[in-house]
Amino acid sequence: MPCDPRPAAAATSPVGTGRRAVLAGAAGLVLGVAGCGTAPPRNTMGSSPPSPAAGLPRPAAWRPAPADIRPDVKLRAVRLVEALGTWGRGAGGTEKARERVRALGLPPALAGQAGPLLSGADEAVVQVIDAQYGGILADSASVLVTCRQWTRKGGGPVVTGGTTVDVRLAQGATAGAPWSVGELHPADPGPAARSLPEAARRVLAERRIRLPAAAEADIRNGGVHAGVLRSMLKLAERYRYDVSIVRSGHPQNVFGTDRPSDHPPGRAFDVWRIDDRAVVDRATPRALIEAFMRDAAASGSYNVGGPVLPAGGSPGRPFFSDDTHHDHVHVGFGS
Repeated sequence: MPCDPRPAAAATSPVGTGRRAVLAGAAGLVLGVAGCGTAPPRNTMGSSPPSPAAGLPRPAAWRPAPADIRPDVKLRAVRLVEALGTWGRGAGGTEKARERVRALGLPPALAGQAGPLLSGADEAVVQVIDAQYGGILADSASVLVTCRQWTRKGGGPVVTGGTTVDVRLAQGATAGAPWSVGELHPADPGPAARSLPEAARRVLAERRIRLPAAAEADIRNGGVHAGVLRSMLKLAERYRYDVSIVRSGHPQNVFGTDRPSDHPPGRAFDVWRIDDRAVVDRATPRALIEAFMRDAAASGSYNVGGPVLPAGGSPGRPFFSDDTHHDHVHVGFGS
C-alpha cells in the first residue's frame, strides 16, 4: 500500500529476517559507497561541498534497519541505484552502466531508465539518504530511493545534486530467488517557478525542515498544495524533521490499485526521521511518533499514516497504519 489515505490491496505481514546476516555481508557491493541514515542539519540534506581540489566523498554504505520489513527488497533497489549513479574515471556512459547493472544479475536495459543518475561527468558517487516503501505487497513492491550524488568533470569542482527513484520490483520466479527489478521511475520535479508564495519560501529557508533534492525541487516548482506548506511550517515549530517525498518520485497511483495518490498533485509529504530519530528504528520512542502524527492531523491533514495508531485513534479518523508505513509518516491533504 502506498502513502495515501485510501485503502489499497492488502499488504504483506512482516516477514522473518533470518537472511539479514547474509544481506549485511552483501552491503559492500557496488563500490561500497552508498549512503547512510544520518543527514546533516541543513535543508536540502546538504553539507558543505568538497573544495575543487578535493576528491569525491566516500560515504558509508546504506543498510536496512533491523525493524525493516523485507530488507532484501530494499537492498535490491538500493544496490541498483548505487550501481547506476556511481562510477570512476573511464567508467562513465550508458554502456558501462549496463555492465554494472548486469553484474547485479539485473536486466542491463534498466540503465536506459536511470534518468538524472547518469550524466556526462567523468566520475560520480551516490549516497542513499533513505529507502522507504511506496508499496509492499506479497509479490511486488515499490521502493523509493532518495539519494544525493556528487559528480566531477575533469579537474573541475565537485557538483552536488541528487534525486529520488521509484524502483519497481517483483518476487523472484523461485523460492529464495532475489527479487527482480522491472522499472525505474526517477523524479521529474519540473522547472523552478519564477515566483513562489511566501509559505514555500519559508519552507525552503526553514532549517528545521530537511529536504532532499527532489523534494526541494518540488517546492521550488510551485506545485505543492498550500495546506502541505502550512503543515510543514506548523510541525517545524515543534519538531526538527527529515522529509523523504513530497510530489515527484512517488507512484502515480496507490500501489496495487488504480486510485490516484495524493503525492503527484502535491497534496502530501512523507517524513522518515523526527528529531534525528528514524521512524523505522525500534529505539525511537513510540510516543514521539504518535505525537508527530497527532500534530500532523491538527495541522489540517485529513489522513496521517505511520507505523502505529496513536492511542485513542482509529483507522480513517484520520489515522492509519500498515506495512508500507512502518518506515515513515505520511501526511496527506484533500484538494
